[in-house]
Amino acid sequence: MTTQLTLTALPGIPLVEPGDDLPTIILDAYARADLTPADSDVLVVAQKVVSKAENRYAHLGNIEPSAAALELAERSRTDPRLSELILRESREVLRQRPGVIIVEHQLGYVHANAGIDRSNIVSDDDQDPRVLLLPADPDASARRLRDSLRERCAVELAIIINDSAGRAWRNGVIGFAIGCAGIEPLRDMIGQPDMFGRGLERTQIAVADELAAAGSLLMGQASEATPVVLARGVRFRTSEVGSTPLLRARHEDLFR
Repeated sequence: MTTQLTLTALPGIPLVEPGDDLPTIILDAYARADLTPADSDVLVVAQKVVSKAENRYAHLGNIEPSAAALELAERSRTDPRLSELILRESREVLRQRPGVIIVEHQLGYVHANAGIDRSNIVSDDDQDPRVLLLPADPDASARRLRDSLRERCAVELAIIINDSAGRAWRNGVIGFAIGCAGIEPLRDMIGQPDMFGRGLERTQIAVADELAAAGSLLMGQASEATPVVLARGVRFRTSEVGSTPLLRARHEDLFR
């Protein structure tokens, strides 16, 4: 039996603005690709378009840095207003060096600069630049998108919202899931036999992260403008648990 996974960057996604209807934008992109939504489709959607549609913008000109933000900005050599936003979006600052602040985000994952980004964002005022925050609840965003597409198309599909992050033990950024709906994000293989009948002892597969990373290969990191990737041929289990199972418990995290 041949196993095959296909990845398609849905074409013609426009620049997303606050209030835009992402389900309609995605369905139009399906049509441009001469495709129709089908059961077991997995859509990997870039965090940035979700945040833009949800108007998760902040204007640095409106931010008053606290004493803690001023201190952090001095240590990290960042804009004090940005440091203030990072603190507001975070549970804890874990590390910092010039140009980057590593935090535990309010949503639970470890991320540089709390996921706050300026790239591929239109800002008309250099003195009051806009930055983009992560969605307030990426799992809820994924559910809303999945539910709307399911209602319009009568298909059972899954949504993964991805972002890019570095890792403590490797160079380079990689896509990872910050929200999902309709898919079991973490497959527990503990106890399953290997090829020689030995039971697996520690193996858990981060299915949502692997698909998020695959989608990132087509999305790119700069001017590619392909923020929605369709994955077909994925073997996955349906679930409504969201992305929480992917978060490692603090007492098991050897890097903190």
